[in-house]
Order: sequence, then C-alpha cells, then structure tokens
Amino acid sequence: MPVGPRNKTEAVIFDFGGVICFPPNEAQWQEAAAFCGANRAAFEAAFWEDRDEYDAGENPLVYWNAIGKRLGIRFGHATREGLIEREIAFWSRFDHRVLDWIGELRASGIRTGILSNLPRPIGESLKSLPGFLAHFDEVTFSYELGVVKPQAAIYHNAIRGLGIEPREALFLDDRAANVEGARAAGLEADIFTTWEKFLENSRACFGLPAPRS
Repeated sequence: MPVGPRNKTEAVIFDFGGVICFPPNEAQWQEAAAFCGANRAAFEAAFWEDRDEYDAGENPLVYWNAIGKRLGIRFGHATREGLIEREIAFWSRFDHRVLDWIGELRASGIRTGILSNLPRPIGESLKSLPGFLAHFDEVTFSYELGVVKPQAAIYHNAIRGLGIEPREALFLDDRAANVEGARAAGLEADIFTTWEKFLENSRACFGLPAPRS
C-alpha cells in the first residue's frame, strides 16, 4: 500500500485488461477452445505465448497461425476470424464503476489516460466503440507504437500526450512487472487487483476523489 507524502496527482493512467475491463472468464476460455477443437488448458497456454509480438503490432494471421501450430491444429480463415471475434469478446466486459469514476476524475480537473498492451483487432474495436475513447485525454496502445509494457518508451509516450511530469501521474495496472516499469520511468504506480481493494487501500493515498456512487 502506498504511504508517505507524494506529488499532487494531476493525471491517472489506466491499463485496460484487468482494470477497465474484467479478464476472460472460465466459460469464455472453454468456449473458445472448443470452437477451434483444442484442449482448454493448452489453448490458454498457447494464447499467452509470444503475446508481446502480437501486442506490438504483429499481423493477426501470423499470431493465430502460430497458436494453431502449437496446438497441432491447422486454422482456416473462418476459424481465425471466429477466434479474433472471441478474443475481442474476452475483453468486452467493462467495469462501469471504473468508467464512471474516470468521468468524475475529469470533471474534477484530473486528466486521464489509457495505456495498454493491445493487439490491433482489440484496439481497433475499442476505437470503433461509440464514446469509449472519449473517457480519456490520452490514448496509448502498444500496437500503434510497436512498443509494449514494461518498456520505458510506452510510458514516456503517455506522459508526453498528457503534458505532465512523470511524477505527477498515477498508473494503475494489474501486473506487477508493468507497475515496476512505470515506477522505473518516474511515474507513481500501484497494482490494481479489484475495484473494491483499490478504493479501500490506495485511492485516498494518492489524494484522489471518492466515487460519488
């Protein structure tokens, strides 16, 4: 838990998966594996392997063909497209409590950003979602930069876009390595596990307003 005096928080930068949206649930993993004829556990393991390349802009065709090869399954066009649709759905269950609070932060004069490792299909889906990106003053998606967290350049990009000093920003992420990367780049950063725990343990420590509801 963060302790002690700190700089005034001028901006909050949010990770996407595991912070703004919930991670895939068990039913989603099982259905996606069954769709392509794979073992459930093997599918998830293959899904995460070499993910950084995909998040850095690798062609979806290359990524999904590599998954099929690891699983010993040849994916046709329809299977690849179906898996991309399911992957987008994996990250489409938004935590509207967080989104509502983001609006409250902006209303109070605190700038907001989204900084996420995302492959192109998910990022383009979010861009096309009416009103979603309007929550943020700065949008930093890894596939557009060819750089992924926890590399310093992706944090620096977000800070430049917000027009603040690194020490004036709080970054929230559900992965410890990404939090440490943000701290190494000069940002305040905190691990985000659940909305409830963030409110209880961290929000007030950074001088941020409580949600109205």
